[in-house]
Amino acid sequence: MATTQVWDFLARALIARAWKRTLVAGAAVQPWPWADMFPVARLEAPGHGAALTVLAGTCARALRFGPGHVEGTPLPGDPGNAVISGRRDTHFHFVRELRTGDTLLVRSASGRLVSYLVAGIEVVRKHDVRVLLDAGDERLTLVTCYPFDGRAGGSLRYVVVAIRSEAAVARA
Repeated sequence: MATTQVWDFLARALIARAWKRTLVAGAAVQPWPWADMFPVARLEAPGHGAALTVLAGTCARALRFGPGHVEGTPLPGDPGNAVISGRRDTHFHFVRELRTGDTLLVRSASGRLVSYLVAGIEVVRKHDVRVLLDAGDERLTLVTCYPFDGRAGGSLRYVVVAIRSEAAVARA
């Protein structure tokens, strides 16, 4: 196993441990002492087998290990438009399979479980900031590069918008 693969494996294990410690502490725990990121939520797409630890920030270092919470938007599970970005070819590979009506679950650092139903999917230009804006409801917005088989960092983004659903929480 190459050194990079070993580090990636170890980092993911440390991030998973930091998430468990965050749930116990109710506050952010860094996965290693010099980390410039920390877990802020857990995102699941039960119908697609995805369960991911969401990290604070969207810098390249954070996105290497998991999806990142877009700074300046509410934390996942909080009221408003919580935006999470991820790499389409790794952590967010399942996003292309999401359909209207699919359930997304978010567990916040406080342990609260919030359920969302996918309400819309669209492709937008990279600099279209309206996907980051508060729309007056409680939503979760997932953003990744598009097209899925295109060059990384292109000019388009695939956006999935999910609206909070109390009914789905009862079933979760």
